[in-house]
Amino acid sequence: MISTSNFYNYLISHNVDFFTGVPDSLLKDICAYITDNTSSDRNIIAANEGNAIALAAGYHMATSKLPMVYMQNSGLGNAVNPLLSLTDKDVYNIPLLLMVGWRGETKDEPQHLKQGKVTLELLKTMGIPYLVLDYNETKVLNQLQEAIKTATTNNTAFALVIRKGIFEKYSIKQTIKNNYSLFREDAIKTIVDQLKGNEVIVSTTGKTSRELFEYRAELNQSHDSDFLTVGSMGHSSQIALGIALSKPNKDILCIDGDGAVLMHMGAFAIVGSQKPKNFLHIVINNGAHESVGGQPTVAFDIDIPQIALANNYKSAVKVSTKEELETAINNFSHERSPALIEVMTKVGSRDDLGRPTIRPVDNKLDFMKKLASE
Repeated sequence: MISTSNFYNYLISHNVDFFTGVPDSLLKDICAYITDNTSSDRNIIAANEGNAIALAAGYHMATSKLPMVYMQNSGLGNAVNPLLSLTDKDVYNIPLLLMVGWRGETKDEPQHLKQGKVTLELLKTMGIPYLVLDYNETKVLNQLQEAIKTATTNNTAFALVIRKGIFEKYSIKQTIKNNYSLFREDAIKTIVDQLKGNEVIVSTTGKTSRELFEYRAELNQSHDSDFLTVGSMGHSSQIALGIALSKPNKDILCIDGDGAVLMHMGAFAIVGSQKPKNFLHIVINNGAHESVGGQPTVAFDIDIPQIALANNYKSAVKVSTKEELETAINNFSHERSPALIEVMTKVGSRDDLGRPTIRPVDNKLDFMKKLASE
């Protein structure tokens, strides 16, 4: 097991002092340590992994120093374009260190298994040299030396692939505190309790879909009206839009998250341009990437309802209590759609929160059957 402080200090001592990326559960300990020990202008939690590659490239060009970009291996999908068309040796030849969490290397959730199988092959295909970090700290420091030397000598991206359990436990000290009364699960229960019974829900990646699944089970309700977007972070609103445009007589709810919204904010413009009359976009904002360590997002610092209105949503409100949320849902109308509700919440979830027991493909088939029957 690797000491987070030793790993970090080794990087700093070798002039690697700029970090950016999207947090990952396998990297949460080192990402938490970086967050607590690096100034906010030297550790930028990016909207998505492609943005992080570009940030790192800009930093290198301004300083000639080697930056580090952290991400889950699923984030390589967002990063492929700038890695190949910006930093690649055949284009601008920009060096950077990648720290990639290897989800799906072993037994994992379905959405991670495919990515786990292709992670190393994808790096090979892109021509990015890599090392799978060892569990032995002495060997890891030697691997870091090799990675830094290769990246700086050849002006190349170099990936450090991180297995589960490599870093020692470290909990972030910069916790996000607020006075909001609701947790995300409270908001989800309130949403479900206000449904009339014929709505369709598309829920975003992570604990949102897990909490929705468990509340349906608690109520002994079918899951066939819910599409649980267990992967594809940031894309749930476009899935919901595709359904809304094809099923104009059904009300489509997208339950989204602040980190997911930030990841692909251009989705707002596409929803607004299509003007669906049956689209309710609910963004649950706790200001954090909670499921991967609690690192902050910038969502508390922006006005999401105003952004929605600027992108041609017909109505948008911010709520922070159960009663306000109930009122906002009940005020939804086709004349004022697409509509957005931003729900301000605390950070936190149950320790015993489970995962959906239905396979993603079965969720899809049940969902499609339900859509076809109405």
